[in-house]
Amino acid sequence: MSHVEDELSSQPECWERAAREAAPYRAALPVPGERVAVVGCGTSYFMAQAVAALREDAGQGETDAFAASEFPRGRSYDQVIALTRSGTTTEVLDLLAQLKGTARTTAITADPETPIQQAADDLVVLDYADERSVVQTRFATTALTLLRAHLGLHTPAAVTDARAALTIPLPQGLVERREFTFLGRGWTVGLANEAALKMREASLSWTEAYPAMEYRHGPISISGEDTATWTLGPAPEGLAEQVRATGALWIEGGLDPLAELIRVQRLAVAVAAARGLDPDRPRHLTRSVILTP
Repeated sequence: MSHVEDELSSQPECWERAAREAAPYRAALPVPGERVAVVGCGTSYFMAQAVAALREDAGQGETDAFAASEFPRGRSYDQVIALTRSGTTTEVLDLLAQLKGTARTTAITADPETPIQQAADDLVVLDYADERSVVQTRFATTALTLLRAHLGLHTPAAVTDARAALTIPLPQGLVERREFTFLGRGWTVGLANEAALKMREASLSWTEAYPAMEYRHGPISISGEDTATWTLGPAPEGLAEQVRATGALWIEGGLDPLAELIRVQRLAVAVAAARGLDPDRPRHLTRSVILTP
C-alpha cells in the first residue's frame, strides 16, 4: 500500500478527533462578525476557498480566500488564517511576516517545530493528520473538518459518509476515462478544484473544475465519451441529462461533499495504478515549496 492510500484511509478517525478538538482551539479561531481571510497554497488554497464560502453562508462574517502569494496587501482583516501542512512554505511565511502587527494571524499546521511557530500569532496543531506522501489527503480534509466544527457545521454523518466513501466501489468504466471534470456549488467549488488537482498530481490526468452552473457556458463542449463529469454535492436541475447527451459518464455525489472527495482521492490512486505510476512520487513536486531568496 502506498503512503497516500494509507493516509486517505485514516480520514474518518482524523475527522472524529478534529471535531472533538475544535472547542479547545476556539480562542485561536475567528468569532462571528470578524472580517477574515483564509490563505494557503495548492491544496490548502482550495480548502481556504471552501471554508470562506462556508463561513459567509453561515452568516458569521465577510470571509475571503486567497493564494498566499496573491493576498491583497492593501486590504485590512481582523484575522488571517493560514493553512500550511509543512509549516515551511515560503509564500505563507512571507505573508505572515508582512502581516505582523496589522492583523491577528493563526496557522493551522501539521508540524509546529518549523518556522511557522514564530511566524503566526497562534497555532492550531493537527500533527496526527500529518502525511509522508507529497500528495495531500487527510491533513487538508482534517483541517477543513476542524473549521466546519468551529462553525457549527460538522455532524457525525460526515464521518459515517467518510467510512462509506472508503468502501463504495467506483463506478464501472470510470478508471478508463481519459478526461475528468469536477463541479461544485458554494463551498464545494473549492472541493471541486481540489479534486481536479488530486487527479493531476497523483495520476497525471487531464482534469478541470468549475462552478456547476458555469459548466453549460462553454466547458461542456469538450465533453465526450472519454470524459467523466462528477459533481460534489447536488447538481443543478437538468445538467445530468445535458452531460449524458454528450456521451460523458455522469457521477452525482450523494455523500457529504467532503466524504465524496475521498472517493476522488481513491480514483486518483486507482488511475495512477492503471497507468503504472507511483502516487507517492508525483512528477516535479515536493512536500513543501521552499524558495531560495
